Amino acid sequence: MCLAIPAEILEISDGVATCKVGEGDTTVQASIMLMDEEVAIGDYIIIHAGFALRKLDPKEAQETLKILRDMVELLGGEEYQHEML
Repeated sequence: MCLAIPAEILEISDGVATCKVGEGDTTVQASIMLMDEEVAIGDYIIIHAGFALRKLDPKEAQETLKILRDMVELLGGEEYQHEML
């Protein structure tokens, strides 16, 4: 099973976006070469396998991250922590 993660763009350099995932300090890099629309710092994108696939509405991104956090909580409650969400 594959999972695409919403992330907020913090920086763009040479076609690569540095993005923050969720509420933690974790950042990931994603190529924006497959994007069919312009993205900017502060935009949310869906990332899969190192590539940005599409731009997301900020509300949709927050709702998706909440669902992922809820799923993690169901897996193990407070004992299961994930730094990216």
